[in-house]
Amino acid sequence: MAEISFYVLPTESAQERYLFACKLIEKAYRSGAFAYVLTDSPEQSLLIDDLLWTFRAGSFIPHQIFTGEVPVFEQTILIGSNKPPENWLKTVVNLSSQAIQDFQKAGRILEILDNSETTKFSGRQRYRRYQQEGITPNYIDMR
Repeated sequence: MAEISFYVLPTESAQERYLFACKLIEKAYRSGAFAYVLTDSPEQSLLIDDLLWTFRAGSFIPHQIFTGEVPVFEQTILIGSNKPPENWLKTVVNLSSQAIQDFQKAGRILEILDNSETTKFSGRQRYRRYQQEGITPNYIDMR
């Protein structure tokens, strides 16, 4: 069963949310987890792709946009709005407004919410869905 954590940030800024996501992605990568970053759109995927290059000077996190083909080099962070490939279900960073397909197969899901009403509303829906499946998510209030 998946371990699910909801991080609720004090700001309504989407940019701060994405920067926080980059920090969690870096932490996951350094611990040996090769995460999938789930987004709502190709545009959001590109934004995260760009931020992973620039969010911290001297940081290097191998990553790429997932286009449906599994990369040859598996020690890569994948970013996309498609269903994650099986080998990347161990850690999923969810920046989308939807729950991951087959979330029951995931090892760990990191849900990152800013303090805007839109993001919190979709986060509450996912939280309830996880509870209905018998999972009690962790709630981490960063405010």
